[in-house]
Amino acid sequence: MDKTIETMNENEYLVDIPLPACIVTPDGCIKAANALMKDVFTYEGITEQNFFALTGVKRRALIEAATDEERPEIEIERNSQYFVLRTNNDPKEDEDIYVYFINVTERDSLREERKQEQVCILYISIDNYDEMMSSTTEDSKLAVPTEVDRIVRKWAYQFDSSVESIEADSYMMTVYRRDADKIIESRFSILDDVRKIDTKVDFPVSLSIGMAIGLKSLKNTKELAEAALELALGRGGDQAVVKNGDRTHYYGGKLQSMEKNNKGKSRIIAHALKQLILESSNVIIMGHRWPDMDCFGSAIGAYKISRFYEKDAYIVIDNYNEALQTVYDQAVETENYNIVTSKKALEKMDEKSLVIVVDANRPSMVESDEILNQNARVVVVDHHRLSEDSISNPTLAYIESYASSASELMTEIIQYTATRRIVNKFEAETLLAGITVDTNSFSNKTGVRTFEAAAWLRKAGADTTEVKRFFQSEATTFQSKADAIANAEYLDNGVVIATSKGYSTEAQIINAQVADSLLSVKGVRAVIAVGKNDMNKTVISARSLGEINVQMLMERFGGGGHHTSAGAQVDDTPEEFIEQIKEILPEFTEEEKEEEE
Repeated sequence: MDKTIETMNENEYLVDIPLPACIVTPDGCIKAANALMKDVFTYEGITEQNFFALTGVKRRALIEAATDEERPEIEIERNSQYFVLRTNNDPKEDEDIYVYFINVTERDSLREERKQEQVCILYISIDNYDEMMSSTTEDSKLAVPTEVDRIVRKWAYQFDSSVESIEADSYMMTVYRRDADKIIESRFSILDDVRKIDTKVDFPVSLSIGMAIGLKSLKNTKELAEAALELALGRGGDQAVVKNGDRTHYYGGKLQSMEKNNKGKSRIIAHALKQLILESSNVIIMGHRWPDMDCFGSAIGAYKISRFYEKDAYIVIDNYNEALQTVYDQAVETENYNIVTSKKALEKMDEKSLVIVVDANRPSMVESDEILNQNARVVVVDHHRLSEDSISNPTLAYIESYASSASELMTEIIQYTATRRIVNKFEAETLLAGITVDTNSFSNKTGVRTFEAAAWLRKAGADTTEVKRFFQSEATTFQSKADAIANAEYLDNGVVIATSKGYSTEAQIINAQVADSLLSVKGVRAVIAVGKNDMNKTVISARSLGEINVQMLMERFGGGGHHTSAGAQVDDTPEEFIEQIKEILPEFTEEEKEEEE
């Protein structure tokens, strides 16, 4: 009798509610529902049905949304309408819950309309404009910029956008969000259109684009678009970077970074670095964790500059691998360099210390992020493409993705530091070794300035025979490389996947050398070498001849690098990683095939 009365009361309560509502038991069964529920579900008789199966919403999720204000509201679409689901605030586990369906179709429609009318800003910059103007004949100096201008304005017209030329080599576009989404869907086709322009010189014209969307403030949107453009330029150009709130997406990036002929920036950086060193109490130099030859060589270069200006300097190295053993031991034996742990470096720091980061631009990669967090002034000298999480607001940054290595950049800075050579034979050899390893013995990513830096180091006393001795490896390491190369898998798309068996402290070095070796095989477009290190991490090295952008490929796995040389570390097993890489490879190889056709 009591249950009948209770049921009658519940039904009367549901009838009086002016919106769709139902009662759901703890096991998900719909105990009762009012007539308005037909607005949500077009079919009759939902009582006794499973609520969670009908809506896809769990009891726990409903209760958490009701009790936690920070949780987003639960919304479902049914019968071409949108409903927000609400329930009583704090029911007991064995109690029924009342679920109310609030129709928010009109609200969502207004929200979407307002969203589509958000103003988005794009900055467009012509890459290497100065180099192109200095290399182009007089007849073509106006022809190329004019053609770029025509393509940009035609492209903007397609999306009902306003476009304004703000400098000879840059534009600003404003567009509604609805049209910005169309631009993203087209994957910034203008990048391909501009690349086809006949420049009459030995390199194509390309664009860098920074887009910001999703912000309420025009001021913030403008600043975010500028940051996106800086990121695109720092990654080598020929690409678009889209910042949507705290999310960043990349498009394009098919061309390799072009070398800049003018060394004026090196001179400016050298002068600025001098001032910072002179104003500092001491200098802390560090690169990435488990430093390679380029990292160590550029750190030695930064050390010599600091000592030239008579400042105490310290090179921070906590751990190193076999590949660095020979040169590291030789540096320690000379007793000419203060190589310390990060703990010791922190003890040496004060409010006037200067931190120089070489061969890295991400806090997650440096030897000690704690050193970065000491509020000291920071200088970054690196050749890797900028990433979204790069070191924020450095006092001085010299990040050039066209350069072969950090050692090349540091060598140029040294040349403008003093009128005499300040490096000795060993120091010149470590810098040359850094250039050698990152160019795979001057076969990859090598420009005129790379050879000029190497020639200067040779004049400073570097012996190429000694440099070669730095790269000698143990017999077991050589055998691991041979096995990986012999058992490599050749895919139909010109990509080779090689796996090193077992664990090795030298996994990253082995991978890099395996990838470089396999890249010399005829018909191979890219190589992905995989192995496990002694920390049970799967480490990957990726190399290409330029047709496939391995940097963007490795970014999918939290890594990065350059257009033709990149790497990553993942927690998955090598087998799991290889399965994933095979799934996404067509995205990168098919685009190139379409280009060729």
